[in-house]
Amino acid sequence: MKLVFLHALPFDGAMWEDTIGALGREAVAPSLFDLGDSIEEWAFGVLDAVGTEELIVVGCSVGGSCALEVAAAAPDQVAAIVLVGAKAEVNHDPVLRDEAIQMLETHGIEAAWHRYWLPLFAESTSSSVKDSARSWAMAHDVDSVVRGVRAFHDRRDLSSFAARWDRPLIGISGDRDVAPSPSKLRQLATGPNREFHLVAECGHYVNLEQPAAFDALLAEAIRPIVERS
Repeated sequence: MKLVFLHALPFDGAMWEDTIGALGREAVAPSLFDLGDSIEEWAFGVLDAVGTEELIVVGCSVGGSCALEVAAAAPDQVAAIVLVGAKAEVNHDPVLRDEAIQMLETHGIEAAWHRYWLPLFAESTSSSVKDSARSWAMAHDVDSVVRGVRAFHDRRDLSSFAARWDRPLIGISGDRDVAPSPSKLRQLATGPNREFHLVAECGHYVNLEQPAAFDALLAEAIRPIVERS
């Protein structure tokens, strides 16, 4: 069984390096922005890259949306979905989408980082973590991040699919997350074959802000799934 880690905006697969190392399991963390213009295209690109092996798909934020799309595209191949600071429903906001794209294209990633992504970290998260995350964001070209922003805002609503999903679905949220609030993911991850975990003193990017807690939660949550394979 292979783990697939799908990253958040405005990062790439490198955001998962420490988690993959801590788990010590076979895993891949593709960079999504170059796989197409939509999250559905990203999902097919991910599946093309991983082959036919059974998967546990872990996604943070827009990566969570992609994880749901991967499961929708290949339900028999996906053994479990892990959503981190993500949700299935979509409330489209084209004004916010266009504002973010204009910010990126006019003022660059630095300005967009301070406007949109830095505030998603908990205030208590260390400056070193935030500085490292900023450096990952700044490594991208604007066009790639714009493509990610557009794909995120134009994604389809997968609430019905998520409600029908009958294999394990694990939700992990930071208690200070605002995009979405933990209550959204708690609702989705409550029920048969589902579990929800709330991580204290943590914002949107749980694996970056509270890595030890996140890695322990993830390892314990996927252990029975891996053992059954």
